[in-house]
Amino acid sequence: MEIYFISRRDLRSGDFRSFRNVGSLYGIIFLLTVCILAGCASKSADTQASEAEVASERIITIGGTITEIVCTLDACDQIVATDRTSTYPPDMQSLASIGYRSNIKAEGIIAQNPTFILAEEGYMSPDIYTQLESAGIPFHTFENQTTIASTFTMIQEIGKVLGREVQAKQVEAQLKQDLQKADSLLTKASTTPKVLFVYARGHGTLSICGKETFAEHIIPLAGGTLAVPEIVGYKPLTTEALIQANPDYILFFDSGLESLGGIEGALGIQGVMQTNAGKNRNIIAMDGLYLSGFDSRVGEAIYDLALMIHPELQTTPLKPYVVSYN
Repeated sequence: MEIYFISRRDLRSGDFRSFRNVGSLYGIIFLLTVCILAGCASKSADTQASEAEVASERIITIGGTITEIVCTLDACDQIVATDRTSTYPPDMQSLASIGYRSNIKAEGIIAQNPTFILAEEGYMSPDIYTQLESAGIPFHTFENQTTIASTFTMIQEIGKVLGREVQAKQVEAQLKQDLQKADSLLTKASTTPKVLFVYARGHGTLSICGKETFAEHIIPLAGGTLAVPEIVGYKPLTTEALIQANPDYILFFDSGLESLGGIEGALGIQGVMQTNAGKNRNIIAMDGLYLSGFDSRVGEAIYDLALMIHPELQTTPLKPYVVSYN
């Protein structure tokens, strides 16, 4: 039986070519043991370093959709600040706020000492990005086209940036299930109601929402039709336009309906009682981010909106929308 010796110098360097003959069987066993232990130690060190790096990230998210997706990918605890539209999960509202769109300043972002920034494309002015670049702060932007396809793209891209591709695939799988559930529900629908989305900030600020907005996409996905397909973007609400559109349902953000004083306030808008929606008191509202964000909950939002505008799909009638005042 041949035996081999290896020096400490060779062991440290990993150079096993200068063995001296001692015994192949025991030598091979010894070498295999050393290699396995060394490999495990290296892997453990790499894993610990990777986990430490992840834990040390200080992320600022800008845009409610981006924030929600980051949290769905189990990275909520890395967010140190966000913007005013990031209302979900609710815990995000307790973090430092960098403001809202035009009010955001580079100084406020830099003061949070972020390691990098994730932002919705077009959310901030270009000069903010220039200042962040000058400060050496990495940032990534993501386009939200308010379509299902762009939702999947955002999940994939954010997952890649965060090194959470596995979680991203899980989120995608859940979203596909939610969409299938909504599609299955709509196969039983017998109506295609006209829905008008009204953006409200009190009676003095009322706009209707047309093409090239989230409403153009979310309403058909829920089995409805856009009540004002001839309008592009947001236009001031007029009595004539309201009566001409004659929607079956008038949809608000819940905060917008609250600003009007609830359902009764909405019914008091001039022209509403001359529409099918007004005559049938079909005034509905949903959380703004939930309805318009096209984030990881969009499948659930479609399902809920479908139930609201399709009474025939409701196993039990939905309770009238009631505004909750604090």
